[in-house]
Amino acid sequence: MCAALYCIINAMAGSSVDTTTLCLFDVDGTLTAARQRVTPEMDAFLQRLRQKVKVGVVGGSDFEKIKEQLGADVVEKVDYVFAENGLVAYKAGKLLSVQSIQAHLGEELLQDFINFCLNYMAKIKLPKKRGTFIEFRNGMLNVSPVGRSCSQEERMEFFELDKKEHIRDKFVAALRNEFVGRGLAFSIGGQISFDVFPEGWDKRYCLGILEKDAYEKIHFFGDKTMPGGNDYEIYMDPRTTGHEVSCPEDTQRICEELFQ
Repeated sequence: MCAALYCIINAMAGSSVDTTTLCLFDVDGTLTAARQRVTPEMDAFLQRLRQKVKVGVVGGSDFEKIKEQLGADVVEKVDYVFAENGLVAYKAGKLLSVQSIQAHLGEELLQDFINFCLNYMAKIKLPKKRGTFIEFRNGMLNVSPVGRSCSQEERMEFFELDKKEHIRDKFVAALRNEFVGRGLAFSIGGQISFDVFPEGWDKRYCLGILEKDAYEKIHFFGDKTMPGGNDYEIYMDPRTTGHEVSCPEDTQRICEELFQ
C-alpha cells in the first residue's frame, strides 16, 4: 500500500481516532519475528488500529533496520517512529530529534569499552563467528558475540546455544563489573546481541518526548519484559500500561481485545 493511500485512509478515519490514546509497539518479537519483515496481515492490522488510536513503534535498532522490517515508508504508516530507543525520533513523517552517544560519553570511555569487548569476545569459543561484533549507532552500541553479519541459520544456532549457556548474560555481568559507576546501562534483546547506552537512555527515553503530546494513556507492547530485557523499563514505567506479548499474533490478539 503506497504512502499516499495510507494518508487518505487516515484522513477519512480522522474524526473517529481517539487522540488521547497511544499504542506503542516494540518491533522484534512484537510486530515481526526477529529481524524479519512485517507480514502483510500485521501491516494491515496496524492501519486498522490507526483508525482508532494513535500508533507508534520503538526499537533498539537503528532507523535503517526498522525500515527494513516495517517498510521504507514506515514514517508514513505510523504516527511515531522511535529508533534506538527514541534517540532518533520521527513524528508525523518528519525527523524530530537525534542524540549522540559519542558526544555524551566521550572518546576515552568509548575506547575503553570497545577494547574490553573485543578482548572479551576474542576468548569466547562459538560454533560460528562472523563480522560486525560491535555496531556503533547514534545513541548506543550494539554488541554481538556471533557477529551481526551472521546468516539466519547461524543466528538461530547462536540463540539456542545462548539459551543454554547464557553467553550474553555472562558478558553483560562482566561489563557491569568492569564499568561500575561509569554511567553505562545494558539491555539484552533480540537473539544475538545486547545494547549499551548511557543510563536513562533505554526505551523510556521516548516517553520524555511523548510527554509534550500529553496522552492520557500509553499502551506499550513488548516481548522482552523481564528484568534485563530491553522492554523491561518501559513496560514497568508508571507512564505506560504494559502488555507482555509472546509473538506478533499475540500482539494483534491483545489489541483486538482492547480496541474492538
